[in-house]
Amino acid sequence: MTDGNLHPSAQRVADAATKLGLTINIVTFEHSTRTAVEAAQAVGCDVGQIVKSLVFTVKDEPVIALVSGANQLDTRKLAALFGVGRKQVERATAETVRSATGFAIGGVPPFGHATSTSIYIDKDLTQYDVIWAAAGTPNAVFAITPTALVRAVSGHVSDLKADPAAKAAN
Repeated sequence: MTDGNLHPSAQRVADAATKLGLTINIVTFEHSTRTAVEAAQAVGCDVGQIVKSLVFTVKDEPVIALVSGANQLDTRKLAALFGVGRKQVERATAETVRSATGFAIGGVPPFGHATSTSIYIDKDLTQYDVIWAAAGTPNAVFAITPTALVRAVSGHVSDLKADPAAKAAN
């Protein structure tokens, strides 16, 4: 799974994967994989194959949205999943991200979080055979199939993608 020389945060991800019955190989780079573009360049894949782990609060409760690196999340769609207005959905602060997940922004993995939160998965990620997610640090990632990810996190696959045409019309 790993070489044993992982950063402690990446090791927590490796341990969480094992507990979930997953076999992953965490790849650590010398340079940042903090953004979807940086991660895609590092691993040599399409930016759409990168999993962005985004933390929002819905009615002040943390929620995680795993979004394709090619997409922006539509907060109206996330709000609709909870039956609330868009104004009740906000991007989480760095402090909230860390307290909810146990990880800093830029390295938040899709599992192994400090607290149990609802997880929603961008349906666009399911079109790929393999996707890449952060592994606890801003320069570590791992590959996983969308099916394995959905199963591991008990995620709700949903249409989360912002429609650029609708945004331009508003």
